Amino acid sequence: MQARKAELYALDLAQARWVKSSRCPYGYRPHCVEVADLGGGAVAVRDSDHRDLPPLRFTAEEWAAFRDGVREGEF
Repeated sequence: MQARKAELYALDLAQARWVKSSRCPYGYRPHCVEVADLGGGAVAVRDSDHRDLPPLRFTAEEWAAFRDGVREGEF
């Protein structure tokens, strides 16, 4: 797992295609979470208000666990 995380953090995201959450209300669109597909189910996540900060990167397994937890109301 550590090797995969290191690979994700080594990726250059300069050309990443960032997508805002579909749950972000229109009036708040500048203040949302953005996600970029890193391939193989891995993603990068950033706060659209703080694009200067490095995005978090999640393996496919980590992202699936988070997504499933949200769907099941764990958060």
